[in-house]
Amino acid sequence: MTIRVSWGQILAWRLRRQFVSGADGGDAVSVARRLCGVQAQVASSAELAVAVRQAEPERGEVARALWSERTLVRTWLMRGGTLHLVPADELASYCAALATLRFWEKGSWQRGHGVTADEVAAIIEAVPEALKGEPLTREELVDAVVTVTGRTRLREALASGWGALLKPLSRLGELCYGPPREGRVTFTTPAGWLPGWPGELPPYEEAGVRVARAYLGAHGPATPEMFDAWLFGGTARKAVLKGWFGALAPELTEIETDDGLTLLALSEHVDELAAGRPSADVHLLPGFDQYILGAPRTLAPLIPPELKAKVSRQAGWISPVVVHEGRVAGVWERRDGDVVLDLAVPVPAEPLAEAVARLRPLLP
Repeated sequence: MTIRVSWGQILAWRLRRQFVSGADGGDAVSVARRLCGVQAQVASSAELAVAVRQAEPERGEVARALWSERTLVRTWLMRGGTLHLVPADELASYCAALATLRFWEKGSWQRGHGVTADEVAAIIEAVPEALKGEPLTREELVDAVVTVTGRTRLREALASGWGALLKPLSRLGELCYGPPREGRVTFTTPAGWLPGWPGELPPYEEAGVRVARAYLGAHGPATPEMFDAWLFGGTARKAVLKGWFGALAPELTEIETDDGLTLLALSEHVDELAAGRPSADVHLLPGFDQYILGAPRTLAPLIPPELKAKVSRQAGWISPVVVHEGRVAGVWERRDGDVVLDLAVPVPAEPLAEAVARLRPLLP
């Protein structure tokens, strides 16, 4: 039996599940767990994404979870290697799922980064050896890899770009960020940094099902293709994706939207989805927020087509957004210490003012 649900109901459900409505997300680890990670290219945006979902945000909580408690970890993960914060005890599953797409083994990728297959293999072998001791800055890690491999030609390739040649190590569970040192990032290994790190990654078949289940629990209902776009950027191996959703099938129910799309929801959430009412609330969310990133940028019920260019900008930049009734109604920015709005549609003045007032003290 297929259940018919409106996009208004779906978006209201996502707002609740993602702790936007209610701001009852608990600690930073709980928020990151529910959201399936928090994108962290811009550290202040990641911290704000956590804070807007908490009743009593605490400055410094994310840093403490990363560097003191080690319950969060920062590393390159989704969509070709964007930086994310994920719970330390879930990193192995993300790595196992993502390692099913070994982009670094493609000749086109190797040529694009000026290395050979043999040199990529040497880097993958050398980095864990180099990181057995204390966390290293990027410069120190490059020096150590050159020393371990004896290949001086690798110095230029490793030192250029945005760490592209190190990203395969993050997917393999061999590299993550360490604590900053004198304003510079450092790298270490999950095995040496995270308490309870397993001896090896879990089977990808099990890991992928866990990740897909968690995704649908926050960003569903959705299609396997939507999941693929979020996790892999739309480049998953089709057989792997089919296997994960096939294994998850007994837990799923088909949902039909009011515009005719057929989506998959976890069966345990269907009653709540069907009984829910569209949201009338107004929320301000930071740049790179998971509420936007968990869905395709072409999803018109979430991002009106006329606003797409303002929300999803050049170089992968995702703007801070104003959300009304679950849908993007405009964007905002911090300017001269205040919040400046750019609305595309009318938004009720009083709830908008309340949303702005709640956001102001959370800004860095």
